[in-house]
Formats: sequence, C-alpha cells, structure tokens
Amino acid sequence: MDPLRALADAERKPYWLDRAIAPKPLPRLTGEVTADLAVVGGGFSGLWTALMAKERDPALDVVLLEGREIGWAASGRNGGFCAASLTHGLGNGLERWPEEMAALERLGRENLDEIEASLARHGVDCSFERTGEMHVATGEWQLRGLDEEAAAASSLGLRVDRLDRDQVRAEVDSPTYLGALWDRDGAAMVDPARLAWGLRDACLRLGVRIFEHTPARSLRDGGGLLELATPQGTVKARRVALGTGAFSPLLRRLRHFLVPVYDYALMTESLPEARLAEIGWRNRQGIGDSANQFHYYRLTDDNRILWGGYDAVYHNGGLVKPEYEQRDETFVTLARHFYETFPQLGDVRFTHRWGGVIDTCSRFSAFFGTAYGSRLAYAAGYTGLGVGATRFGANVMLDLLNGEDTERTRLRMVRRKPVPFPPEPVRSGVIQLTRWSLSRADAHQGRRNAWLRTLDALGLGFDS
Repeated sequence: MDPLRALADAERKPYWLDRAIAPKPLPRLTGEVTADLAVVGGGFSGLWTALMAKERDPALDVVLLEGREIGWAASGRNGGFCAASLTHGLGNGLERWPEEMAALERLGRENLDEIEASLARHGVDCSFERTGEMHVATGEWQLRGLDEEAAAASSLGLRVDRLDRDQVRAEVDSPTYLGALWDRDGAAMVDPARLAWGLRDACLRLGVRIFEHTPARSLRDGGGLLELATPQGTVKARRVALGTGAFSPLLRRLRHFLVPVYDYALMTESLPEARLAEIGWRNRQGIGDSANQFHYYRLTDDNRILWGGYDAVYHNGGLVKPEYEQRDETFVTLARHFYETFPQLGDVRFTHRWGGVIDTCSRFSAFFGTAYGSRLAYAAGYTGLGVGATRFGANVMLDLLNGEDTERTRLRMVRRKPVPFPPEPVRSGVIQLTRWSLSRADAHQGRRNAWLRTLDALGLGFDS
C-alpha cells in the first residue's frame, strides 16, 4: 500500500494514551506543603522512586510533582520494551564497564524480576509479557556483530539463542532477516501507559501525595529544607529526587550531559489471527534490527504492531517544541520500511502516528549524582531504554539520598559521569555530523568513517 494512503486516517497522538481508560487528572498544588521526600517528575523514574520510598519506609511523607499528567511524556509514548539491560545493551556495556558487566547483567535481571513481582504485588495490569527480545540482522555486515554478542553473552552465562536465516524466519517471517540473536529472558513487553497509571494508583494507595499540572519552576536551598516553587505553591522537603528526563532540569549542571532527541512510532490496526499467522510471531517477542539507524517493533495485546525508531532527530539548539512531535517525512519512511519488512501485510493500515522527546547522553545509559550536600539525587540519560532501568535508577537515587553504601552505589557506572556534550553551536554540528555518518555507515555495509572511528576511540556517541 502507498504509505500516504496507509497513514491517511492515522490519529496524530500516542496510541497508548488515546484510550477512555486514562485516569482523571489529580488536583494541582496550591499553597505550601512540607514533605520528607519530594519527587519531581511523574514518569517511570519518579513513580518508581515514590513507590519504593514508601515501601522502604511506610511512615515517610512523599510528595510527587508532575508538570502535566502522569505518564504523558516518554513514559507513555514509548514502545513498551521493558528490558533487563541497564547499559543500553550488552555491547555498549562491555565497551564501557567490562569489569562490571557480570554484576550489571545480574542486577539488571534481578531488577526485571523485581518489576514483575512488584506489578503482581500491587495489582498493576499492564499486559506484562516476559517474551524476550530478538535482535535481527538485515544486512550481511550485521551478522558478525550478532556472533560477537552471542559469544559475550555466553561467557556471562546468559540464555541467548543464535538463530540462522531459516530459524529466525520460522519465528517471524520477513524476507529481510538473515539471522538473529534471541534473548529469551532479558525483556518483557508492557503497555507503558497502563504501567504508568498502575504505578500512580499504587503510589496513591501507599499514601504518596501526587499533584498533577504542577511544574517545578525553581529550586533553592532554604536552609534546613529544599524549596521547590510551582506556579501556585511551594514544596519544602528534606530530600529531593529529580526524574525529569529530557525536560529543562532544575540543576544547571545536567544541561552539559543531556540532549533532547525525538523518536517516532506508528501503530497498525488490529490484525486478525489469520493475518498474523502469515508472518508467524507465535512467541510474541520484541524485535529490533541491528543497523545503526534501527527499528524496534512488537505486538500489543490486541495484535496490533507498533513500529518505531530509525530516525533519531535532534533539533539544532536542543529545542523542544510540541510541533516536533509530528514529522510526516519520518512517518512515511517508517511506513515504507514496514511494508518492506512484512510484504505479506501490504494492505495493513495505521491507526496512530506520534513522536516524542527522550533524553540521551554520550554513553547511551543512565548517569547519577547528588547535589545540595547529598540532599538531592538525580538519574537521567536513559536514552530510550528506561522502562525497566528507571526502577534500578530509582533505587540508586534512594540509596544516595539515604547515604547508603550498596552494591549499586559502588558501581563505576553510578560513580562516574558521561563525557559532556560541547556547547552550542558546536554541539549541533557534532550531532548532525554523527547522524549523517551513521546513515552512511548503514548504506555502506557498516563501514564507519573517520569521524565515527574517532568517536569510538573516545567512547562517545549519539543514539535513541
């Protein structure tokens, strides 16, 4: 089908959030309140922090501030891949923390297990499916990378299957597939909006006070307490946890490490079982290809296909605007790639198209820190893999705020920061050159030019 025709009736909003089951907004903050812990940000990072703070100490008075509505941003717009990886994939982690990867993989798998247990304990229904994830090769040059990752995973005792062309096409039938690596235990598929709404309800049941449509405009040290100013009120708290992602941070220092990147996705109409059988996909695993500009895709509980990725768009100057959430050029490209991957579904239409901003840093995975004499902690830079990793990051923030010496806080990943991005306008030039070089590498059998090789040597990059 012509991509323009297939997209003609697609709603310009995230599928996950476009449903009548969305909860009504909670009241905004008016006046002054005090708390033991103030959490800024109502995405996964803030929700897990608030929830686990109450689980650690039920007597703790916790306030959560959200500038709009719970889960409206990256936490409600993503693909719903809840991965065990804390390092944005095994390869990225091995390049940066090889001596810690055994511990990081163990902690990541434990974190995913704990997410599953926590959802059951709090009765959060978000279609959690422990399906694992397949990384597929769509170019001959990508097969070597799969072999290297399979060997590395095996050395760490991870359960992964290296599939050849016939084996992967027996799982999911696409003429573009040449091989795959299937991590059977390391990922679950979730409905991200229902996860956010479920965590919201769990927080409320434990006594967390949540204020929506209450952006934190500024932060100051009021002496014994930190003070967060909002449009109509103030929160004074002994401790503060920041989980604001790509949005303007309350700490200036974070601006050196974070850049906002726009990611885009499509959602198909629901597929009858007979249509889905044309491509297989009986095990419902999440899928991502192995190109530099990669796609990610998965099935929903009503057999729609979410199809996202490829373009990671940075707007010069680091601008964040609502109009950037729609990019027809990218939607048409994504639709064309969908039909190339699954020609059997050439008449399938799309019901939703959307985009949104995520936070990325030069090492692609979260970084952590404290301020105000360790009375404030932050976690940021998840680079699109935060559905699961934010719970680990929330635990790190709580450990840091409590002054606890734990296995988590001793990690080099936690103790060290990524390399900062250069200031503008150099930042924009560097990022756009990198995006162009990655596209060239995909078009030339993965060959990395001098610029990418230089970034590799320095341990730097740009991703979504």
